[in-house]
Amino acid sequence: QLQASGGGLVQAGGSLRLSCAASGRTLSIYSLAWFRQAPGKERELVAAISRNGGSTSYTDSVKGRFTVSRDNAKNTVNLQMNSLKPEDTTVYYCAAGQRLSPTYVYTAQQNYDFWGRGTLVTVSS
Repeated sequence: QLQASGGGLVQAGGSLRLSCAASGRTLSIYSLAWFRQAPGKERELVAAISRNGGSTSYTDSVKGRFTVSRDNAKNTVNLQMNSLKPEDTTVYYCAAGQRLSPTYVYTAQQNYDFWGRGTLVTVSS
């Protein structure tokens, strides 16, 4: 199971740190990612990180503001979100996928097999 936490209400320009912890799974063997989905819209990738942690990918709208990281010792994946904007408001999901390459960053949803329940981020203007 994956459990995301850290969401909440913040003013525009503020910061939040999302964390996703795993129980019953060792995240070090997985590629990891954060997605988000607003009501009525398709789920989109926010950030992804390779299994070895050496490579990352971000959607254009969050580049320079968000940072994805993984802590294999704590069995978590994190998303540091700075300079938040009202358009970042939505539910954020963490995901894990067991894929062949330890260095490749998988960005498509179909590469992810396990999903957390999501955590709501609300950014007020």
